[in-house]
Amino acid sequence: MNPTDQQTAQARQPRRDHPSWEKADPGQHARDPRAVAFTEAYPERPIPATGPVDTAPISTSPALGLEALWAAIEPESRTRSNDIHLPTSTAYAQRLCDAYPQADRELVLATIILHDTGWAHVDESRIISEGFQGDWRKAAIRYEHEARGCDVARRVLPELGYDEEFVERVCEIIDGHDTRQVAFSLEDALVRDADRLWRFDITGVCVSSSWFGMNPAAYTDRLDREILPELITGAAVQMASTDLARTRGLLRTEVLR
Repeated sequence: MNPTDQQTAQARQPRRDHPSWEKADPGQHARDPRAVAFTEAYPERPIPATGPVDTAPISTSPALGLEALWAAIEPESRTRSNDIHLPTSTAYAQRLCDAYPQADRELVLATIILHDTGWAHVDESRIISEGFQGDWRKAAIRYEHEARGCDVARRVLPELGYDEEFVERVCEIIDGHDTRQVAFSLEDALVRDADRLWRFDITGVCVSSSWFGMNPAAYTDRLDREILPELITGAAVQMASTDLARTRGLLRTEVLR
């Protein structure tokens, strides 16, 4: 093997000495009146479910409906595996809405479909180099994709008949879904949890572990240690824990490490 081939092969190998991800830091956002009001309304964490919690494999209940919205964001689905991430996260969002029937279901589902569309409107070469390296939670590219996602929402939703108030509620959740570490409402919390839940399913593990340059065992360890504790709702914790055990068992991560 020549030196160039050897360097390429080494670059493809998952790292085994991963430093811990930066912890989510609520910072000043925890003092925002919206965050304070949400905490007062739901003081128990994780928030207990008030409806049924479905922990069956997510493939058994795919996302249904909102075809016009899906069609409107089809071009944005072709970046950063959005054509996998968005439908899977939306399926989880549907389950979370069943578990929390007091939430505005239409708001949650429209927002989760749109939340990562902004990745299609940023410099694609920076998505991996900045969005999944170092202190990735604070990477500039993540703020940019949130802003561009709001642009997409403001473009497509009015064309589908949604009023300005609804559009701005969607944008309030999109703007900060990655970079703001506290939720401002129950709907915000459900979108955040759905966005994270897809990582625990085997499809999410296979896709996301490659983004972070990890093997599945290292990545699922990270999910267990660092992402599971960030989930806001009890239903999401149940779903994630069940999916994680299922994924680890299928991928034999106790051996293939």
